Amino acid sequence: MVGVFEVGAVPFNPDGWGPPDSAAAASTTTTLPLHVPFAPFSRSDKLGRIADFTRSFPSSNANPSNRPSSRHGAGNPADSPFDFSLDVDAFPLANPEDDSSFRLVDAKPPPRPKFGPKWRFNQNRPQLPQRRDEEVEARKREAEKERARRDRLYNLNRSNQNQQRREAAIFKSSVDIQPEWNMLDQIPFSTFSKLSFSVPEPEDLLICGALEYYDRSFDRITPKNERRLERFKNRNFFKVTTTDDPVIRRLANEDKATVFATDTILSTLMCAPRSVYSWDIVIQRVGNKLFFDKRDGSQLDLLSVHETSQEPLPEAKDDINSAYSLSVEAAYINQNFSQQVLVRDGNKVSFDEPNPFANDGDEVASVAYRYRRWKLDNDMHLVARCEVQSVVDVNNQKSFLTLNALNEFDPKYSGVDWRQKLETQRGAVLATELKNNANKLAKWTAQAILANADLMKLGYVSRVHPRDHFNHVILGVVGYKPRDFAAQINLNTANMWGIVKSIVDLCMKLNEGKYVLVKDPSKPQVRIYEVPADAFENDYVEEPLPEEEQVQPPTEDAEDGEANGTTNDVEDKEIEAQN
Repeated sequence: MVGVFEVGAVPFNPDGWGPPDSAAAASTTTTLPLHVPFAPFSRSDKLGRIADFTRSFPSSNANPSNRPSSRHGAGNPADSPFDFSLDVDAFPLANPEDDSSFRLVDAKPPPRPKFGPKWRFNQNRPQLPQRRDEEVEARKREAEKERARRDRLYNLNRSNQNQQRREAAIFKSSVDIQPEWNMLDQIPFSTFSKLSFSVPEPEDLLICGALEYYDRSFDRITPKNERRLERFKNRNFFKVTTTDDPVIRRLANEDKATVFATDTILSTLMCAPRSVYSWDIVIQRVGNKLFFDKRDGSQLDLLSVHETSQEPLPEAKDDINSAYSLSVEAAYINQNFSQQVLVRDGNKVSFDEPNPFANDGDEVASVAYRYRRWKLDNDMHLVARCEVQSVVDVNNQKSFLTLNALNEFDPKYSGVDWRQKLETQRGAVLATELKNNANKLAKWTAQAILANADLMKLGYVSRVHPRDHFNHVILGVVGYKPRDFAAQINLNTANMWGIVKSIVDLCMKLNEGKYVLVKDPSKPQVRIYEVPADAFENDYVEEPLPEEEQVQPPTEDAEDGEANGTTNDVEDKEIEAQN
């Protein structure tokens, strides 16, 4: 037989919620266990036990003093598990000492103190909550500002340390100003920027020399499949000044023009505002004719390196990274590069006359001289000898090319490693070169425009080892249209001719004689000096150092990864000049 579970009667409390206060009323109407205390509690309080069936109480016949007291005067052993009247540990409120060991768990980290000027000024301002991505971006911006500040301080300290050395290396006049020279005028470069002059299309008077075809396989060179730069010791290169050119002498006798120059001299004048190093041009007024010349051993025969860079170069002239040594190295690289990128199969394109500076039997470099005439005004024409180095067939038409090479000597100076960046970030490499060699690139572009070249090829040539200035590799070749490249580097053709026209008009007002135009070594301006007629006739031309006295490259160790074992002889880098 299944027993019936009796819930029992629940007493009614007319005065409120909970058991009735009257014990008599409760005893007559309830069957609930006795001695069950009632205590309110909140959610933060610890709960005790409702019943404990493991406890044992004495029997009813025991000493009454050991039995729990009953509110109803009689004890019920069945109610003993619910009797906590003598147990002070049943409810924590009866023992407040236990609360001292009770702690709430808070996972939030303690607030970090803020120091610095921002905290002092913004501590009373209410801060709006930011999104997580905004906080990340703010931290990135702060880190970039801090990094830029450190770089600025670092560069400032370096520039202060090397300021005296850089001034000594750069701010030196290209020609010694003699006491007997008479300064006639000085022209600041700021006036050149406002000049503008438009010239009509020139005409070709004569083309001399012969050109070899360009090898298109060099357009596919990358730093991963670099090519060694070869040396062409047997080919002759000529750097002849204006008055020593037999063709210009003949054209002057035929009164073909009144002003004569070369593309190197004209490009130097056209890009004068971009120049930093000192240079000089000799001007001869003979009758009604004007000749622009260069001195023997002039800086115009060399190529400047890092001219417009802020990074100082070593002062010692025999240092392989000095301004002079780098200029000689750059000229040597350009000559060899212009001959290596050709198809050397004997097939040449010949013109009206052979090379006017070569003797019979000489092996001459691939070059063509275009003698072109521009009309400056009704009574004045200018004839210039312009050079192109190669030719290529495009759509069954022959296109002229100029070939030049940029050279990397040490990535520490430029900050860009060509072997890592040239293939993936060629624009960044070119932008760095435009910053460090703005004048040289502008002069190359001006020469290509003067020669009416259809394309100008720029090669990227680097040293095999930063301390080896004799062995080089070609890392890449890029082609540009001269006028498009001029627009890219902000080279204005009208401004170029405006500078030339102003210099010509100024010199035409001078008396017959010899003058020299000198770029000031420390200021952006040019000066015109009147010099004696025999000036620069017996100038001492500085020869390169002998081979045994030149700085030799270091021994290539295995740790540098240079296992090529090259033992090439050191060749003389002197640029030949024929009078």
